Amino acid sequence: MNQTDSIFVAGHRGLVGGAIVRNLTAHGYERIIVRTRAEVDLTDPRQVDAFFAETKPQIVVDAAAKVGGIKANRDYPVDFLLQNLQIQNNLISAAHRHGAAKLLFLGSSCIYPKLAPQPITEDALLSGPLEPTNEAYALAKIAGIKLCQAYARQFGCNFISAMPTNLYGPGDNFDLENSHVLPALMRKVHEAKISGASELVVWGTGSPRREFLHNDDLADACRVLLERYDSPDVINVGCGEDVTIRELAELVCEVLEFKGRLVFDTTKPDGTPRKLLDVSKITVLGWRPKISLRDGIATTYRWYLENQGL
Repeated sequence: MNQTDSIFVAGHRGLVGGAIVRNLTAHGYERIIVRTRAEVDLTDPRQVDAFFAETKPQIVVDAAAKVGGIKANRDYPVDFLLQNLQIQNNLISAAHRHGAAKLLFLGSSCIYPKLAPQPITEDALLSGPLEPTNEAYALAKIAGIKLCQAYARQFGCNFISAMPTNLYGPGDNFDLENSHVLPALMRKVHEAKISGASELVVWGTGSPRREFLHNDDLADACRVLLERYDSPDVINVGCGEDVTIRELAELVCEVLEFKGRLVFDTTKPDGTPRKLLDVSKITVLGWRPKISLRDGIATTYRWYLENQGL
């Protein structure tokens, strides 16, 4: 990838896409193409094809997806499977059809089996059953990986796939109905603090272990992959460290200065017991995360207060 290349970032208004645009711009990439959903509906193959025919981007970053936490995945599996399949199929096929030199497909660590050996290496893909609570989303992302690999095998396309761990950061979704665990916790702690509540209820037992990566760190990793990685083999992106949900909740309470008691609702699902990625492949490329979990929570909370705090 050269700094003169035109780069289409699909999903530029989202948590990941917005961070990627910021990172590319900061590193001198000036020909960045973005479109809102009103301008191009990525689920519509005709609109996507017309957009690619007009702009002919040399680099494509697929950061567009329907995402959500356990509750949203459980309640709307058809939406998560169908919409994600439509978006990625349209983007990947159009990138090939209109001659894109490279495409980066962003998946998720939920593609790996529920009980995969820890830390999870890339070859764990399809080695066991998925976590039921996000199976629809995971299946869509696995299909995207396999489609990129199929284009590489059949047509020689430089289509690569990166699997990020759990993400958070400025621009995140804090809606309690469909957000992920960290922004949901942050909002619940914030509201408990403001209301003067004496306790806070957290879903599950608190024992599952999760790894968290700031969206600006992921964006930097994506730039490195675009510049230095050309294999169709999946590559993980994470920080290589995890915490329990209880430890995470305690840290959020500490950073947000909430003094109440934590109560764990064990009637609610835990999800996968542990999900820690092996990140040895990407560290060989010279990339490492820079933002600690504590600092990331603090900056994300400041963004929340400035943009949508109650």
